[in-house]
Amino acid sequence: MLGKLKIRIPFLHYRPELPELLQGVLMIAVGLSAAPVLQEYLGLSYGAALTAVAIAEALGLLHSIFSDPVVPGWIASALSLVLSYLGAYTVGLESIHAMIALQLLVSVIFIVLGATGLAHKLMRIIPNSLKAGILLGASVAAIGRVFGTGGYFAKYPLSIGSGTVVALFVLFSAAFRNMKEKHRAFREIGKYGMLSSIIVAMVVGFLSREIALPSIQGGFIPFSFGELFRSASVFSIGLPPLKMFLTALPTAIAVYIIAFGEIITEEAVIKECQEARPDEPLEFSSNRSNVIAGIRNLILALIAPFTGLAGPLWAAVTVSIGERYKEGRSSMKSLLGGVGSFKLSTAICVLIMPLASFLGPILPVALACTLVVQGFACSYIAIAQVKDNKVPAGIAGLTGAVVYFADMNWGLLVGVAGYLFMEGGLQNLIVYTKEKLHPKQA
Repeated sequence: MLGKLKIRIPFLHYRPELPELLQGVLMIAVGLSAAPVLQEYLGLSYGAALTAVAIAEALGLLHSIFSDPVVPGWIASALSLVLSYLGAYTVGLESIHAMIALQLLVSVIFIVLGATGLAHKLMRIIPNSLKAGILLGASVAAIGRVFGTGGYFAKYPLSIGSGTVVALFVLFSAAFRNMKEKHRAFREIGKYGMLSSIIVAMVVGFLSREIALPSIQGGFIPFSFGELFRSASVFSIGLPPLKMFLTALPTAIAVYIIAFGEIITEEAVIKECQEARPDEPLEFSSNRSNVIAGIRNLILALIAPFTGLAGPLWAAVTVSIGERYKEGRSSMKSLLGGVGSFKLSTAICVLIMPLASFLGPILPVALACTLVVQGFACSYIAIAQVKDNKVPAGIAGLTGAVVYFADMNWGLLVGVAGYLFMEGGLQNLIVYTKEKLHPKQA
């Protein structure tokens, strides 16, 4: 034990699970797809970008080490918001400082809310119309990066088209769920999550020549810790100016709202697993998830600012592992073994240059498929927040459009104003204030 945190070490406290180890081998394509984004938006070299990815993947092991039974990942649904925020800065030192400011703020929000237990209280205060608006803005921004003018789809239409169709069908289709119930082959495909979509996109890309055949290289990835430290660490380039922190604050708040949605999803997945498998106590703590994600973001902000940020949940993979776990002890002994095996596999495989070089040409396609899946998930979560009331739904749509076409600052302003003056929020605030000031008269 470490305080209230239980330490779980791979191979010592849980056995490795072969399907998750194998799934992690190719799913590093999603993690590696952060490298070209780091090069484009922060101006990092290829070696420095790969080093940052390796650090981010290694930090993801903290969740299974401290008994958080999920596969963590990026805050992928917020990626487009982050890139829009960075678009206002010159690539290089200025954009790196902007990213550091944002990631430090995100880490502080995670840690403070997790350590104090205020996370749930905060989410109850934020109106559903504002939550839904931010999620809709993130959804449109994510899908726009794929299918918009100059997006990934224009360059890889067959690869991305086939990959996203397979991903959406396998992860969300009712027809595929029925097929899994009737046929073991489809159950086997389903338990590997997005892996089938990456394989299909790769095969189609190679056959259609949209994707160049890889040039396999040996050894390990070209670590550039020294260059990464000199060009991106606060210990070398210093802290960003205060103005950048103030500018980044609205985006940081929006990022946390999106990330907290992942924690809610995490809780639901673990609850389902516990109901199906009472033989293994599953300890879920939203506070613990917040703190661990906050620590990961803090470390990255200080030494390797990361545009994907460090999120508490990789939903697609965690859900697929959970489905296999629910099949019984003979299928998977421990949920922690499944999620820990997957994350251990990605943390190791991302270091192996033959794998990294083999997957190199497909990285933009893997990122595009991930963005579409996250955009789809953001959309249905957002609509579920406001589906029973047309006024909040309208406010959410307006907020999401402003977030996408203007920026997060204006989007938050529109969302708050809509809640106060159209949804009755101002009246609720007045009543609440009167009750606090004059409790006997209430």
